[in-house]
Amino acid sequence: MSLLDAVVLGLVQGITEFLPISSSGHLVLMREWLGISQVGALTVDAVLQLATACAVLLYFRKDITRVVATFFQWVSRKPLDENEKKLLVALMLGTIPAVLAGMLLEDLMETTFRNPMLVALTLIIGSIVLFIAERVGKGDKGIHGRKGLGIGLFQVLALVPGFSRSGATISGGLFLGLSKVEATRFSFLLSIPILLGSGLKKLTEIGSVPGSGYLVAISAIIAFIVGLIAIDFLLKYVKNHSFNIFIIYRLILAAVIIFILL
Repeated sequence: MSLLDAVVLGLVQGITEFLPISSSGHLVLMREWLGISQVGALTVDAVLQLATACAVLLYFRKDITRVVATFFQWVSRKPLDENEKKLLVALMLGTIPAVLAGMLLEDLMETTFRNPMLVALTLIIGSIVLFIAERVGKGDKGIHGRKGLGIGLFQVLALVPGFSRSGATISGGLFLGLSKVEATRFSFLLSIPILLGSGLKKLTEIGSVPGSGYLVAISAIIAFIVGLIAIDFLLKYVKNHSFNIFIIYRLILAAVIIFILL
């Protein structure tokens, strides 16, 4: 991996982690395009995801502080704000499915799933799901534990590159009655445990990845900065716009991939 490769991967991760267009899918495709070895790719991707998780932590620091405070109040049996408690339970339950699935499917994620044609197919499937979710969703109900678990099940889909973690969880939120803004916000908060967990786990393996070291650090810093910008952009964008632009982009990208491969 060259310096230019590191910069490109950082930019791609920062932009695509939070937009519903699949960061893992783009990283797989970008490595193919740049000719970067897929050896240790999952480890490097996890470190870049750790960087974008830090961006979420910084952006939503006030929300996270309230959630953590609610947890300790709950443990110490102090009076709780009911809405904060519902959010906490939803995040806890929503994290479980992806953790379990990630442990079971790690080998497939490292090998079989990192296939450009599979990325193209999941880009299309994810587009259809997001298209339907936006038109079916009512946006008239708040978050609670069962909804959190349901959105967490959607998050499992994002273990396959091309589906998009944010796209999957936002779709789940819309199907379960959240507004676009609420679904997007919850999607970002739900990403924290998964991105932090996978990133910290793989961080210990980074020394064994060829061409790592300072280049991965540079890539991670870029992903962090660009990720902050992407979070702010999407939260403002969904207030007055549909997800159509992302759906169209995904379909065009899938068509290009299929055309090249066939």
